[in-house]
Amino acid sequence: MVCAVVAGYRSYSAIAEWVADVPDETAEALGIAADRRPSETMIRRLLQALDPDVLTTAISGWLVGRATTSASGSLRAIAVDGKTLRGSRTAVTAADHVMAACDQGTGVVLASTDVDGKTNEITRFRPLLDQIGDLRDTVITADALHCQREHVAYLAERGAHWILTVKANQPHLHAQLAGLPWRAVPDATRHDDRGHGRREIRTCKILTIATGIDFPHAAQAIQVRRRRRRLDEPKRFTTETVYAITDLHVHQAKPDQLAVWIRGHWSIENKIHWVRDVTYDEDRSQIRTGTGP
Repeated sequence: MVCAVVAGYRSYSAIAEWVADVPDETAEALGIAADRRPSETMIRRLLQALDPDVLTTAISGWLVGRATTSASGSLRAIAVDGKTLRGSRTAVTAADHVMAACDQGTGVVLASTDVDGKTNEITRFRPLLDQIGDLRDTVITADALHCQREHVAYLAERGAHWILTVKANQPHLHAQLAGLPWRAVPDATRHDDRGHGRREIRTCKILTIATGIDFPHAAQAIQVRRRRRRLDEPKRFTTETVYAITDLHVHQAKPDQLAVWIRGHWSIENKIHWVRDVTYDEDRSQIRTGTGP
């Protein structure tokens, strides 16, 4: 079934057609007796009844052992983010929501879990990362929703580091970060990119936090400023300022590396969400029963 979907087959009947048409030697290599191939009904019933968490845990363990390791001396970065499956919405039910943990370097999904309507991403953060056996010497990046004390306590228990975005959902912490003396701090990194008909200037400033930031284990504060303009509108820049905190100390990660990890977290939109939405056509999927989606 995985091979059929990778080959571009989307529905139960299409998967069954792929299984029926595949050469005998391929079927046997996949563990299927050439004269006893699963039918559309069997495929549909199996996928609707399968425990997705058990399957995901098995696949994740296999992928973690085979994913490309980080360069020598650098930490591995894992981005945590959620996505709504728009095609799963019906007239009487809300769309399904999933969370994934993605290796920033390779784009490989190392863990995934469902977020049902009775809970939210915050409560699924720990179960998601529990699927990954070893988090030591990794850096977990997450958006502002996951800037939670319980999360950093959990990551400390697992021996992982973290970089968390801070926004208005943490008003006291956001005000503390915005009030730091950023004007007196020189740019630690600066990147000027042109492409897709626009120019983007990204600067990153970093401050070591000695006192005054009310968040456990926070070692450094980060200000990322992005200025964008369309190339056909040379005088119209839009500016966005984002704050983040990390438990990484100066000797553990250089400014360039912090900037790469922060930008790497945003790239999950291209590496994961775009692949699921467009390549695998997930948002238009009409599979909605049981665990089929």
